[in-house]
Amino acid sequence: MPIKIGLIGKTNTGKTTFFNSATLSSEEISSYPFTTKKPVIGIAHAVTLCVHPEFKIQDNPNNSKCVEGWRYIPIELIDLPGLIKDAWKGKGLGNQFLSIAAQSDALLHVVDASGGIDSTGKITEVGTGDPISDFADIEEELIMWYLKILEGNRDKVSKLIRIGTDISDAITDLYRGIGVTKTHVKETLRATGLEEKDFDDFDNADSKKFASYLRKSSKPTLIVANKIDVEGADKNFSRLRERYNDSIVIPVSGDSEFSLRRAEQKGLIKYSPGSEQFEIIKSDELNEKQTNALNFIQRGIMGEYMRTGVQFAINVAVFKLLKMNSIYPVANEKNLSDKKGRVLPDLLLLKNGATIKDLAKEIHSDLTKGLLYGKDLRYNLRLPIDYQLRDRDVVSIITAAKK
Repeated sequence: MPIKIGLIGKTNTGKTTFFNSATLSSEEISSYPFTTKKPVIGIAHAVTLCVHPEFKIQDNPNNSKCVEGWRYIPIELIDLPGLIKDAWKGKGLGNQFLSIAAQSDALLHVVDASGGIDSTGKITEVGTGDPISDFADIEEELIMWYLKILEGNRDKVSKLIRIGTDISDAITDLYRGIGVTKTHVKETLRATGLEEKDFDDFDNADSKKFASYLRKSSKPTLIVANKIDVEGADKNFSRLRERYNDSIVIPVSGDSEFSLRRAEQKGLIKYSPGSEQFEIIKSDELNEKQTNALNFIQRGIMGEYMRTGVQFAINVAVFKLLKMNSIYPVANEKNLSDKKGRVLPDLLLLKNGATIKDLAKEIHSDLTKGLLYGKDLRYNLRLPIDYQLRDRDVVSIITAAKK
């Protein structure tokens, strides 16, 4: 199952432009509220350095692609309809939005750093909107939705606890459909100081505190400060970082990334998504408008922020928020290939803490039967089945049948 990342935020923050630039899609973009009326799913990529140069071999990727030493791993990016106030009550496209957002492993919360939208998401004069309030409004909707699930099922939880069910299991059961695990619930109870408190004694403040923490831990989120290319956005970017210093805030220009990827697609420039530079290779085919736009991106975006931020935001979500490691499983130890002879064919993203046994299960459930050990092919080491894999490990699974 590919990793799923949801794009959330108010209307007109540039979610669809971000989506299009990351997936090279062409969904409708306009300044009308709710242009995105239903979730749109596209394939973006997480990018990491490939291991093949280290082993001095040429790879033949199967489930990903390798371009100039960089591995591009497919992930699902979901562009969600913009939220409105009281979405948690079902207003607007609230229920649809929240149910799809719940299936995401992580969220990118896109805000208009230029301050170019009002509190309802309508286009307004740049600098008059407040991205800090915009973020808080959407965050409150998500927390209230989590709270609604808990408060609407208090009797059910109390009944389960009375018959001997552990409180963690009882609460996890409520949220299981939206990707919440028992680990999330136990950590939330501990962090909020509610571990020892009787569930029936939870007051409104306790429940809100619980819902708020559980939302953050189960759906890790980073803030995308979009439209950083607009004058004055840098000040709001600084304000966002100061106000939400417990979150990662990334400056982004979705428009700039979209322009670069389109130009690269047409063969006008040489550019790798997430790169800190690009090279114009067909300057004679560029019109004045295109030349000026590329000059601005080079000077005003990459010169100031190093990158457009779109690919960087996706990479941070995958490798920092979700704490994923890149693992290369191979069948043939000598050639580092699969049974079809493809060299370093697959790259699997596994959560930090995943073991050899988890890797075997991810490849094929039958591999766990008769599993003996793993083999680290970089250092020729035998690894026990409970060995916790590290980023960029190249591993062979040894079973009784294989031996």
